[in-house]
Amino acid sequence: MDNIKNIIFDLGGVFLNIDFKITEQDFRDLGVTGFSDMFNQHHSNDLFEQLETGKISPEAFYEAFRLATKSQLTDEQIRDAWNALLLDFPPERLLWLDKIMKKYRVYLYSNTNLIHYDAFMDSFRKTTGRKDFNAFFLKAWYSHELGLRKPYADSFRQILQQENLNPAETLFIDDTLKNIEGAREAGMEVIHLVPPMTVLDLEI
Repeated sequence: MDNIKNIIFDLGGVFLNIDFKITEQDFRDLGVTGFSDMFNQHHSNDLFEQLETGKISPEAFYEAFRLATKSQLTDEQIRDAWNALLLDFPPERLLWLDKIMKKYRVYLYSNTNLIHYDAFMDSFRKTTGRKDFNAFFLKAWYSHELGLRKPYADSFRQILQQENLNPAETLFIDDTLKNIEGAREAGMEVIHLVPPMTVLDLEI
């Protein structure tokens, strides 16, 4: 790791605790079965890929979700169940990030969408008293803004090119193996953060 100058972090499961099973259960309680076949940590169907690459609006997503699930759920019911997987920002991880950003050039790359983005940014402000989570990073890249998402290697190459980063000097940290494999294909150094590991366990 002596050659590492840049670190690109994932968000969910790294700085933001998430639990996909809560959203799956909330949708089941609303009468939607098989949600995990549509979206989970390791797979997104076409509808969710469109949402997470910014190709459809939240409103279009809600309508398409109703059609796909043959449900009559309101936008608010879908939004709240979809956001239920977003939990908390453990303060000790943010303190750790404060220190790391003094040692390396740090970036964020997260698969997300406008619905989740608005929710976790609001949660961050309310729970930490800080104004902007993105201020930790030289640049925070979000899939719905980039128009690309993990695990595709081209998405990593796009960020490396736009930030003028040498992949051999850039470390990517994520809790999902498919994403790690995509970053490795793009030539980056990688750390797979396997639960129950957290960033606090890293020696970097």
